[in-house]
Amino acid sequence: MAKAIPVPLAERLRPKSLGEVIGQQHLLGEGKPLRIAFESGRPHSCILWGPPGTGKTTIARLMADAFDAQFIQISAVLGGVKDIRDAVEAATRARDGLQQQSTIVFVDEVHRFNKSQQDAFLPHVESGLFTFIGATTENPSFEVNSALLSRAVVYVLQPLTEDDLKQIVGKAQALAAVPPVEQAALDRLVAYADGDARRLLNTLETLDVAAKKEKVGEITDEWLLKVLGERMRRYDKGGEQFYDTISALHKSVRGSDPDASLYWLMRMLDGGADPRYMARRMVRMAAEDIGLADPRALRLALDAAEVYERLGSPEGELALAECVIYLAMAPKSNAVYVAFNEAKAWIREDGTRPVPLHLRNAPTRLMKDLDYGKGYRYAHDEEGGYAAGEKYFPDAMEPQQFYRPVERGLEMRIAERLRELRKRDDQER
Repeated sequence: MAKAIPVPLAERLRPKSLGEVIGQQHLLGEGKPLRIAFESGRPHSCILWGPPGTGKTTIARLMADAFDAQFIQISAVLGGVKDIRDAVEAATRARDGLQQQSTIVFVDEVHRFNKSQQDAFLPHVESGLFTFIGATTENPSFEVNSALLSRAVVYVLQPLTEDDLKQIVGKAQALAAVPPVEQAALDRLVAYADGDARRLLNTLETLDVAAKKEKVGEITDEWLLKVLGERMRRYDKGGEQFYDTISALHKSVRGSDPDASLYWLMRMLDGGADPRYMARRMVRMAAEDIGLADPRALRLALDAAEVYERLGSPEGELALAECVIYLAMAPKSNAVYVAFNEAKAWIREDGTRPVPLHLRNAPTRLMKDLDYGKGYRYAHDEEGGYAAGEKYFPDAMEPQQFYRPVERGLEMRIAERLRELRKRDDQER
């Protein structure tokens, strides 16, 4: 007799009704959007956007059950146009059959489908052949076609809270799927899951197998550390969480908070971010948010990147920490960044103007005969090394002031120098 294949814990604990769902009460609680949708008896196309392990598949299945609809699941990672075509045929048969059943097509990781694959759903969503539900961990504004997005309601799912995750552990224990867990170990398990129910359940299954093998009657914190090894946090290198965290780091540096800056840097390194990427980001921060208020910041960021290249991890990461603290405490100026963008925008709108003759290079006699370079004033021969009143913009173009130094750091002296030069210009003109 064949041995029965054990049902995964995640499947055994999967909710059979809305009342069994843990978390997402901002959507599923009384009077909340998805609860109202369930109770209306009329399914609608939607996008479920949230981190892994927050219940997207569960909600889609419950919706199919609530509306007595045929449930067709497609993985955008493994599927393609053929799967979409098969779903259309199955939905047509269900609609035209004796029971005239409706269909819900659930596309997991919908952001993995390209534009043409996403477009394939449009006519069938519009005709009402099936209700489309997409699940994504990425921002649908960027990853889902606008045409499909306009035909679906976006629901944002949140990571599960610590209390939510502890409830899941309790349910697993009620099924005798895991031994008793001491409080310290439970707290560590919940932190390890990092808001991801699937990760928690998979970990519980691993622990149960190990506990039975070692005949462990209770999961202690010490034993948990031995089994799991060094705690690792979920980190999607390239997903939205990644960019949210780098944004938090950048804004902490800009806000001159060294402790928060160090915290976010270590969060990223602990989560598996490439230290070389972090070094490049800090070079950018030095140029964008500090600029000429402290030019040493850019050099320090480049030095930190070089130190990491020489030492690697973990030794080289200390140089990155030193750099991020320096950047946070350095005087701030975005004057160069603003000037860069304004000049770029001006050029894009203004077009190409000819270089004034007196600024042109004249390496040949013909060019000199054509007055190339004629009248140019060599600054080093002028008083104070400055040709007061000289014009460097194209003819017929009003001089522009893109760079406006701030009254912080070295830019205070730069601003003073600029005022002095402008005053001399005014005296000459």
